[in-house]
Amino acid sequence: MSSASAADRPAARSPTSLRGLLPFLRPYKPQIALAVLFLVLAAAATLLFPVALRHLIDAGLVDRNPGAQAMNLRGHFLALFGVAVALGLFSAARFYVVSWLGERVSADLRNAVYSHVLRQSPQFFETTQTGEVLSRLTTDTTLVQTVVGSSLSMGLRNAVMGLGALGMLVWSHPYVMFQVLLVVAFVILPAMWFGRRVRRLSRASQDRVADSSAIAAEVLNAIPVVQSYAAEDRESARFDRSTQSAFLTAVRRSRARAALVAFIIIANAALILWGLYQGTQAVMAGQLSAGQLGQAVLYVIIFAGAVAVLGEVYGDLLRAAGASERLVELLATKSPVQDPTHPQEPPVPAGGSSLVFHKLGFRYPSRPDQPALDDFSLFVQPGQTVALVGPSGAGKSTVFSLLLRFYDPQSGHTELDGLPIDRWPLKGLRERIGIVPQDPVIFSSSAIDNIRYGRPDASDEEVRAAARAAHAEEFIVRLPEGYDTFLGERGVRLSGGQRQRIAIARAMLKNPPLLLLDEATSALDAQSERLVQAALEAAMRDRTTLVIAHRLATVQRADHIVVLDHGRIVEQGTHASLVAAGGTYAGLAALQFNS
Repeated sequence: MSSASAADRPAARSPTSLRGLLPFLRPYKPQIALAVLFLVLAAAATLLFPVALRHLIDAGLVDRNPGAQAMNLRGHFLALFGVAVALGLFSAARFYVVSWLGERVSADLRNAVYSHVLRQSPQFFETTQTGEVLSRLTTDTTLVQTVVGSSLSMGLRNAVMGLGALGMLVWSHPYVMFQVLLVVAFVILPAMWFGRRVRRLSRASQDRVADSSAIAAEVLNAIPVVQSYAAEDRESARFDRSTQSAFLTAVRRSRARAALVAFIIIANAALILWGLYQGTQAVMAGQLSAGQLGQAVLYVIIFAGAVAVLGEVYGDLLRAAGASERLVELLATKSPVQDPTHPQEPPVPAGGSSLVFHKLGFRYPSRPDQPALDDFSLFVQPGQTVALVGPSGAGKSTVFSLLLRFYDPQSGHTELDGLPIDRWPLKGLRERIGIVPQDPVIFSSSAIDNIRYGRPDASDEEVRAAARAAHAEEFIVRLPEGYDTFLGERGVRLSGGQRQRIAIARAMLKNPPLLLLDEATSALDAQSERLVQAALEAAMRDRTTLVIAHRLATVQRADHIVVLDHGRIVEQGTHASLVAAGGTYAGLAALQFNS
């Protein structure tokens, strides 16, 4: 699903790709039935207009008595006005219902895509850019909304009107109808050829827009880095190239569609003039009355107009078919990590969870030739604190990812509280685990809401208690609005250490039996680190804790230390025993403590 691969996908073959929207339309069958009813009634009112006009010409103007003629004309004009009122009311009702449907289906589709993406494993985001997903949620769903809420209704309405006009021509003027159909064949065949080209360019245009969105999302999320390298001009130029590519593709699409529109308009004008010419010849020959000619001409105009609108709608349908196909592709993406068929969930242990890692072997999907973990086995007792140390890339964070089931290992298994984690429900498994990441995520909301993210039903006092335990309250109360202060996107109003203390408070509030600390104090100064380290040690009591640390001073008091290198356990034991062994850990300790 990357942008590169998106460009290589074939275009949708036809508007039948819109069938992917059927599951989103089914819940609204009553509204669809109502829209179809109003659509048919509006089309019927339109088709009655030429009949009323024929009676006006042939009957209303025949009577030579001025008084009778005036009364007769008044009645016919009232009938025409009644048809116009019915057309207006039915058209307004149809517009409202189909607009409601378009908004509702678009919202449901957007919600479904967003919810589905949230449940994808990190493997999905290794190959899919966030900007591309955002493009699906905005540009593509807007196209679908336009079709469901407008174009599709217009297409159906004009199809009904076109068929109705054709039927009336068959009934009243079969010869004219035969000639109309002959001309229509010469309109439709070239239009189909133009349509295929529009369809291909529409898909390509949408892919190029997605590329631009992906670039913008990536760069805007890294503004400090971009500015620190004075790369604003370079990134602007890269975005300019992307938007220029999208513009040129859109121009080609617009050029092809403009040619399609011009052809349809010219062909329809020829169709109308041909019908009018044939009608005048029939009147001159005495085969038709003036009213019948007017009726025939109106039906030809209605039919030609319907064909023209259908050509326009067909272009919209082709664009929406591409958007629908991309959204359905996204919804069809299946995460390799799934809930078990028959999930189990052991009771919450009082003194912390037990953990067993048994011969884990794992390679990231994006790096299949490089083992991240190789024959990793470890037993962690309830309430124990175990530290994972080693150089970058040794596999420490991978252990956390597998434990949270962001990925499943290619070999081996992990047990939590005596049950393999692939038999746990994902929600239940992750609710048992609290994590403080090295780079904590702060949401665009208040301080109290960010801490409460760990347990949404927590009271204000419980949130404040967690903040005090994490030594976060001291800076929160100094913010302009205290706990209600908006922290900005990604917590830009906080320092790195403050963001980390918010994350620690969030994990403490969750109060899980298993706590994962990934360099949880790496952004703190020495004084803050001592305070938070004391708070973390208090939080570790009566629960199992796994700690990733590069600074060995933070793990000296761990119950067990595991040294990883290239995905394998090379040493394990206590701080004292590992230093005495004189191996890898002793070398790291000497390097850090002596310095």
